[in-house]
Amino acid sequence: MKDLIVLTGPTAVGKTSLSIMLAKEIGGEIISADSMQVYKYMNIGTAKITEEEMCGVPHFLIDELEPNEEFNVTIFKDKVMKYIEEIRSRGHIPIIVGGTGFYIQSVIYDINFTEYGDDSKVRKKYEEMAESLGKTEIHKRLSEVDKDYAESVSENNVKKVVRALAFYEMTGEKLSEHNAKERERVSPFDFAYFVLTMDREKLYKRIDKRVDIMFEMGLVKEVEGLLKRGYDKSMVSMQGIGYKEVIDYLNGKTNLDECMEIIKRDTRHFAKRQLTWFKREKIVNYIDKEEFFSDEKCMEEMLKVYNS
Repeated sequence: MKDLIVLTGPTAVGKTSLSIMLAKEIGGEIISADSMQVYKYMNIGTAKITEEEMCGVPHFLIDELEPNEEFNVTIFKDKVMKYIEEIRSRGHIPIIVGGTGFYIQSVIYDINFTEYGDDSKVRKKYEEMAESLGKTEIHKRLSEVDKDYAESVSENNVKKVVRALAFYEMTGEKLSEHNAKERERVSPFDFAYFVLTMDREKLYKRIDKRVDIMFEMGLVKEVEGLLKRGYDKSMVSMQGIGYKEVIDYLNGKTNLDECMEIIKRDTRHFAKRQLTWFKREKIVNYIDKEEFFSDEKCMEEMLKVYNS
């Protein structure tokens, strides 16, 4: 029997319902590994789980921060390690659920992010460079020093591009090579790592449908509400897919149809990068939702691994 479960996969693959079913079956509590659902008021655009959907299963790292508060892998890891201990103290099983692979990796391999010192000044330099040169040019500069990492991150994710450039300047090491080495670390956990998958075209159709539903539910009003609260596009939280595009629409840079198509396209690209990341992980169990037909069958397969 494992002491930690990870349930991940690309966006829109169906992690939420399966995670609830699994938690109820084994006495689990869920820790979100989603870099956006941690923020309050950002519900529709993040496809955040509702209290009703939780079915009484405790959840952590949902609605814990204001949109102007910082959230990064170091903060995530510190909080998760604390929650794991709390969940274990109640005799329950921690289940990490979400699609942010780098965040998950930081926990299961206990990666230390403080050994390289304070990179805030270097990051600031590259943030200013991104502001003056633009996201395409700063991404091009990353490609020149770390082609592999640049291919894994969108130019829209300026935060990650800046982080990789700062890491290279401070250490002389490519972040892609560093991450590869970290994957060779021995985990302090006896964990089961599940990746949900499905046919790529079917996944993309699910993504497109989810975006349509988000707009029907009032995504534009949600973003307007965030802007009225004083949150703006300069904040990391507001750079999430779905939020920055709606802000551009509200500012007249695109029409509604264009806005929706950009969100669909960028979400599909994001899902593709997620799948690429998971393929690099060395100890994963793939659960093809089409092979097992239903959440019940998927769970049966997961329980075999969990109890082994």
